[in-house]
Amino acid sequence: MSRRGDRVAIRNRKARYDYLVLESFECGIVLAGAEVKSIREGHANLHDGYARVEGGEVWLHGMHVSPYEFSRLELEPVRPRKLLLHRKQIDELERATAEKGVTLVPLSVYFKEGRAKVELAVARGKRQYDKRRAIAERDAKREAERAMKGLRE
Repeated sequence: MSRRGDRVAIRNRKARYDYLVLESFECGIVLAGAEVKSIREGHANLHDGYARVEGGEVWLHGMHVSPYEFSRLELEPVRPRKLLLHRKQIDELERATAEKGVTLVPLSVYFKEGRAKVELAVARGKRQYDKRRAIAERDAKREAERAMKGLRE
């Protein structure tokens, strides 16, 4: 059963292009009330976002949440926000990021049963030739679909 609140609010579309996703985690995020309203309206940005394990906790850095226009509370738009995970998951993330070239990237922010969630990925940066190959594969697939559509008509 899908409820009205169960939907993706923000997507980091560039993340899957720039990084090879190895594993992803669903985690909660600590937000102020006005930030939740702003994210529900889609006034947030994940493009410069990344996460770090610091002192046994996971923090999301670089996520920009525009101030809610009807709020009197002044919050920093690009402040570190705490992510909520189980201890075993945090330990797993810490081990994964100790490896060279691996980072934590937020893929999306969505609402599940009324609560804000972040899809956090353990990812490795793609090389330029990997990105070119992905573009070539996408273009080839698009051309094949056009050709198939032309045959059906």
